[in-house]
Amino acid sequence: MTGIPRVVTDLDDVPSRRLFEVVEAVAMIFSLPDGAADDVDALAVVIGQGETWRERHAIRLWESNPRLRHLLIADGNPAETTYIPLTLDGIRRTDGVELQPQPVTNTADQAAWIAAKIQKLEIRSVGLVVSPYHLPRVYLTLLQALGEPIQLLPVPVPVPPDVPAPETGATSFDLLPGEIRRIIAYREQGWVAGPKELREYLAWLWQQPLLSRTAG
Repeated sequence: MTGIPRVVTDLDDVPSRRLFEVVEAVAMIFSLPDGAADDVDALAVVIGQGETWRERHAIRLWESNPRLRHLLIADGNPAETTYIPLTLDGIRRTDGVELQPQPVTNTADQAAWIAAKIQKLEIRSVGLVVSPYHLPRVYLTLLQALGEPIQLLPVPVPVPPDVPAPETGATSFDLLPGEIRRIIAYREQGWVAGPKELREYLAWLWQQPLLSRTAG
C-alpha cells in the first residue's frame, strides 16, 4: 500500500467509471444514519497524520456512552514525524479499551488488527471513528478484512475541512484526491471492497437491527 502521494494535483487520468464508483461508495457510506452508532458494541479508531482529533473524539464518545463495551485503537505509522506511541493516558474508563500493540505502516494492517479483535471479542457492531476525508477508504478496507459481516457504521470526526493535518500541512480538500486514487488502486490489489461487495453488504446491513428501524 505504497507509491501514491498523500497530495495529488489532479485526477485527469482516472477513468470516469472509476471515479463514479468511488463517488457512489462515498455517498452510500455517508447515507448510513449517524444515530445508529449510539447503540453499537464497540468503537474503532485508526490513528495517523498527527490528527489527534480522531482519538480525542473516539475517547469522548467512549466515555460518554456506557453502553459501549469496547474501544479499539489502531496504532499509526512510526515513520511519520508526528507519530506518538499509543498509551492509556487520558482515558478514564480503561476497561474494554484495546490498543494495537505495535505500530503499523498502512491502513490494511490497521484494518486487519481491528478485524481480528472484532472476531476474538465477538463484537457484532462497530462505529468507525475517522476523519471524513479518510473514512470511506478505511470503511472499505475494514469491510474487505472482515471474515464475516458485522454491522459497521461510519462515525466521521467533526473537523473543519480546511484544518491542516499536522503531518503534511494539507487540508481535507488537499488530501481527498489522493484518497480517491488509493481506493481505486487498492481495489485492484484486493485491499478494499469493490462496488459489488459494497452493494451486497449494504443491502444486508440495512436489514439489521441497528438500521432496520430507521429505514424509510
